[in-house]
Amino acid sequence: MNIMPSLLSPTTALKQHNHITICFSPFKPTTPTYNNNNNVSFKGCSNSSKCHAFFDDISNGLLENSVIQSGIMQVERVSEDLSDMQRWSFLIFGGLTWIYLTARPGVLVGAIDAYLLAPLQLALDNLSGRRKNLKSSDFVVGDKLGEGSFGVVYSGVLLPKNVNVGVEEERVQKKRGGRSKTATTTTKLDVKSKDKVILKKVKVGIRGAEEFGDFEEWFNYRLSRAAPETCADFLGSFVADKTNSRFTKGGKWLVWKFEGDRTLGDYMKDRNFPSNLESVMFGRVLQGVDSSKRNALIIKQIMRQIITSLKKIHNTGIVHRDVKPANLVVTRRGQIKIIDFGAATDLRIGKNYVPNLALLDPDYCPPELYVLPEETPSPPPAPIAALLSPILWQLNSPDLFDMYSAGIVLLQMAIPTLRSSSALKSFNSEIKTCGYDMRKWRDYTRLRPDLQVLDSESGRGWDLATKLISERGSLRRGRLSAAAALRHPYFLLGQGDQAAAVISKLSLTRK
Repeated sequence: MNIMPSLLSPTTALKQHNHITICFSPFKPTTPTYNNNNNVSFKGCSNSSKCHAFFDDISNGLLENSVIQSGIMQVERVSEDLSDMQRWSFLIFGGLTWIYLTARPGVLVGAIDAYLLAPLQLALDNLSGRRKNLKSSDFVVGDKLGEGSFGVVYSGVLLPKNVNVGVEEERVQKKRGGRSKTATTTTKLDVKSKDKVILKKVKVGIRGAEEFGDFEEWFNYRLSRAAPETCADFLGSFVADKTNSRFTKGGKWLVWKFEGDRTLGDYMKDRNFPSNLESVMFGRVLQGVDSSKRNALIIKQIMRQIITSLKKIHNTGIVHRDVKPANLVVTRRGQIKIIDFGAATDLRIGKNYVPNLALLDPDYCPPELYVLPEETPSPPPAPIAALLSPILWQLNSPDLFDMYSAGIVLLQMAIPTLRSSSALKSFNSEIKTCGYDMRKWRDYTRLRPDLQVLDSESGRGWDLATKLISERGSLRRGRLSAAAALRHPYFLLGQGDQAAAVISKLSLTRK
């Protein structure tokens, strides 16, 4: 069939093909009529010579060829089937990918934080002036609050603008024979200024101190974005530009907003613990509750906050590795904040993780000693480590490292005789002998512990302690995670617990 004549001469095409005449009119609808020869024509076309009859040839040819028509239908059917399969495959693959990327420790969330939120935070902090260009002359350093392996912690004041007491301090020191009166100056400034801070001096000349100072700064910025309520409000860092009674030139300092200068360990040293925290935790003395039940409620609220913070930290892929009362600050609002992230590790990207390196306090360290098995290799580059991190967490559950330490803190709060360093060392020796089985230890120990708080409320506190202070089972499990611990009956059941929790929250809101 030659179509070209139809394209060139519609009249010729009509003469050659007189079976069916198809006419099109933009003004009239076309209607078929039959002539004497039973041929079909369409009315409504004013000039039949302009009708495109070759379309009719093509249509008739295809319709008359049943083989081609059947093949087209089969191809369409297969095409539709493949489309459905592909759509389902895509949905299933997309769903599994989403689950994997959002599973702990959060590959997707971590990538968003690293490549979007961190630069955005830096830009906003610079614009708002929050991340200031701090320097040593901006501060008056006060009393020493504590000291660790790599740093010394002080109270202090961030000076208001256009205030510099450095010259006056030097004059006073010379007059007093070199004895610093910085604390006196700080006290005077406290009355006028609300910019109280906590400063940590990274030790100079101590092997590894500078590196851990950098890690602590990184972790504080990371958690200020991901879980700001878990740790103290971090203001930044500076390097001392001169040497004097407080500063060593080149030494690094980390700065936090002042939220409290007493740790849980400080409160536990008092003989009236935990009642000395009742008004702090609840904003009032709980009326109509006897002293033993009040003590149990206070300990429970402290423990609830600790485990809740650990859950949020673990969800970011970070393991603290040094949970103990000295690293739990009690704020003026009754909040428990975790501090000292120098030993922490981000197992999502392998930050501050070195195989076979144990960073621990032996009094609070679990029996496995290492946050990951010793045979775990060094982490690959950060993007690859992040992609593999959900598998690492499922196989090893590194967050359980911190949960053992939390169990020791619970024991110390509930059992007065375990609050001294010597008694805690004796406990660690005994529990090791008992194979980390708390039930065996209870029958074996010579410490004569007072278990009244843990045995109250049908022994739910004791049951929680036994499930935190234990060895890991198969697949590195067997010890409760933070999420599982918060679902334990110790927190969910008990008369007055929910009311006390509400009172605690209302107290935090008011303050």
